[in-house]
Amino acid sequence: MSKAKHVSETLATQFLRQHKVAFTEHPYDYVDHGGTSESSRQIGVDEHIVIKTLIMEDENAKPLIVLQHGDREVSTKNLARQINVKKVAPCKPDVAQRHSGYLVGGTSPFGTRKAMPVYVEASVLDLPNILINGGKRGYLVGIDPQELVRLLKATPVSAALE
Repeated sequence: MSKAKHVSETLATQFLRQHKVAFTEHPYDYVDHGGTSESSRQIGVDEHIVIKTLIMEDENAKPLIVLQHGDREVSTKNLARQINVKKVAPCKPDVAQRHSGYLVGGTSPFGTRKAMPVYVEASVLDLPNILINGGKRGYLVGIDPQELVRLLKATPVSAALE
């Protein structure tokens, strides 16, 4: 009989428990630069429901979080236009880590070190359930995507590149 791998509490799971959010745990073997294609393959789900947490910044170096389908890229031009800034660019890994408090590859939008505005690809909210990083490398949590709006005040955007 195989025993489920125990995952220690993270800032993200503490945050979810404090806010009484039901979630499922999905540990996998983290692979450097494997991204959502690797995690979805190991867990056995469509990459479209695995949501990436991206730490980006505007032209004034103000950080923001973008939540995007694993199988899509973000059009930073479209995003900037929709959120009324001149430009948006990904943060360098060390800067992203300082803002979020998480290691790149283990970034969760829940329980971040700094409060940042959160933008979510609108079609993510149409999914019945999503997998999103649980606060460490090799660990996803399954939640209702509506919790992103309820807990993080996530603003829907249409910034996916097809």
